[in-house]
Amino acid sequence: MQEPDEKRAVLKVCQDHGSRPENLLEVLHAVQAHDGYLSDDSLREIATCLNLTRAEVHGVASFYHDFRRVPPGKTVVKICLAEACQAVGCDALKEHAAQALSTDMGTTSSDGEVSLEPVYCLGNCALGPAVMINGVLHGRVTPEKLDSLVSRASS
Repeated sequence: MQEPDEKRAVLKVCQDHGSRPENLLEVLHAVQAHDGYLSDDSLREIATCLNLTRAEVHGVASFYHDFRRVPPGKTVVKICLAEACQAVGCDALKEHAAQALSTDMGTTSSDGEVSLEPVYCLGNCALGPAVMINGVLHGRVTPEKLDSLVSRASS
């Protein structure tokens, strides 16, 4: 059940975007920025506010990989898996990260501390493998550098 404050926040976001269905993506991004993820209650409220079906809103939220349906970990590690980063070792980095962080790609650790997410281009191709940690971009990331960056981000 959605809390009244959460419901008010969703209503405000919808109103800020004119409560217009064509602004669905902007509304979803804004709600996720506020809450950290898109809950079922938030999606229902968005559908009502924008006069869309829940299926339409869910379809858009589930189509785009950047939308989260569960709360993220305290530290979010995104590893680029695009071709340029593959050419310089992102696959080994991905395997190291999964083992070091005790979670699989696309999941959050059982303690809720870290989410490990695949992305398919961070726009840092010349400095691959590229990683984004809590919204900060890093290039030429080695397993050792990743460990250090995650440790600093987690403290």
